[in-house]
Amino acid sequence: MQKLTETGQNLVNDIARRYNLSVDAVVHMLVAVNNGNGSMAQFNCPELGGSGQWMRGGMTMVGDMFNNGLKNTVDNLCNELAGILANNQVFPVIPAGTPGSNQWWPADLGSPFSSGAQNNIRYAVFPNRLAVELQGQITVYDTLDHNISGVSQQQGGDTSLTFSSQYGTVAVSSLPIVHGQGLPKPVQTNFAEPAPYNPPANSSSDQVLSDTAYTSNPADHSQNTTPVNHESASETMKLLEQLDQLRSAGVLTDEEFKAKKQDLLSRI
Repeated sequence: MQKLTETGQNLVNDIARRYNLSVDAVVHMLVAVNNGNGSMAQFNCPELGGSGQWMRGGMTMVGDMFNNGLKNTVDNLCNELAGILANNQVFPVIPAGTPGSNQWWPADLGSPFSSGAQNNIRYAVFPNRLAVELQGQITVYDTLDHNISGVSQQQGGDTSLTFSSQYGTVAVSSLPIVHGQGLPKPVQTNFAEPAPYNPPANSSSDQVLSDTAYTSNPADHSQNTTPVNHESASETMKLLEQLDQLRSAGVLTDEEFKAKKQDLLSRI
């Protein structure tokens, strides 16, 4: 269990008695509120309905979503814990730059512009640096010329972080690592694999002419003005079906689909 100061232990014991909760449950919520800098908490406490989320002055979510009494209990508890954290030393002082400290990032980075936590990941933004802590492991990234305005975690609670800059939304894993092992790279599943081109088995290198060579040097083909057909009609139809699937999936716009369609039809 998380170590507490004597003051912190006394406060936790009092809250556990008043809310009719175990000391372990109160400590779990205290750590969750502390990780959210006193303004939010993500928790998984069986005594409070399992997984849930709390935001100060905002939405409170619990596993039993229609249990308004439980929501009020969680909201009151988290607000009280946030006040305790703001006015008392409830955790032993840990040197800056060590895991578990409120200032968990390397001390030589100084003070961050912003910091936060989501699920099991903490992050802090510095000039030209982004520090990320995952399960006690700290990684520092070079932010290059990005002006970071926000960091967010992908839906589903995985370890994928993105940030917003003047270039749009960027994956943290794409940044150069200054030190640390880095976050796992997310698996890309939203890109269509290009269909491989397999030339007919009976074609040979002296029978196939590239479109570029044919169109750029027409004089070289004065004796043969019939272009070589690269795809049969059936192959072209398969490609058209694949293009239509890409359009349906939103990968291609209608204009891009029409342009590709005309290009393929012109080869038949």
